[in-house]
Amino acid sequence: MQDAQARDVLRDALRRAPRGRTPHIVVFTGAGVSAESGIPTFRDALTGLWERFDAQQLATPEAFLRDPPLVWGWYEWRRMRAMQASPNAAHAAIAALEAGPARITVVTQNVDDLHERAGSRAPVHLHGSLFAPRCFDCDEPATPGRCMPEEPEGGRRLAPPACARCGGPVRPGVVWFGEPLPERALAAAFDAAAACDVLFSVGASSLVHPAAQVPVVAKEAGALVVQVNPNATPLDPVADLNVRGPAAIALPPLLAACAGRD
Repeated sequence: MQDAQARDVLRDALRRAPRGRTPHIVVFTGAGVSAESGIPTFRDALTGLWERFDAQQLATPEAFLRDPPLVWGWYEWRRMRAMQASPNAAHAAIAALEAGPARITVVTQNVDDLHERAGSRAPVHLHGSLFAPRCFDCDEPATPGRCMPEEPEGGRRLAPPACARCGGPVRPGVVWFGEPLPERALAAAFDAAAACDVLFSVGASSLVHPAAQVPVVAKEAGALVVQVNPNATPLDPVADLNVRGPAAIALPPLLAACAGRD
């Protein structure tokens, strides 16, 4: 389908929203969007101190219990990389859409704050945030570090801080493999998907469950599902439109059409 045809399909889907109700658009983002800002994904090979591992070996409660300084050091390095990165054109286009009349819900699997830094107001974080640490033992929120970590490029072991409440080790505020997604965030994502007119799945592999079900819920509820991804994914047969290309290039004109700016 040509780009102009895709924009026509989007406009038609939004016009079909029930009379008197503001059209509702869900933008569901995955690691590919952050990767375009230079943030490594979990599929990238690790280097330096962590070159003997893959991300799934480090991103577990068991790994943290075995070697807290190794895991905390890796996450501080990741937080540094996130803070060094800048939002790209996809983040900016999503934030610009939020400034318009449509109702927008941003749901993200990413743990950086690039959506917020681009101007998105309240993204639903399905996998937590690098900026919301908490105690491993008592779950007490810890003061998030907002200063840029000064970590060596090859990484280092770094002991986690102690919880101010119980003295236990502070852990990253992300969802690790083997942990459930936060109930409120997951419920908010599914509720938004079930009630939207259009859902964009952007830069998501559609391999990580239950997050991968969010676009499926939208499709089953009758929404138009648009996938923006350079590669084929398991969502291809579900999506009504499959737009191949990087999010920073392919997404802005589609969202502009939704806002009537094209």
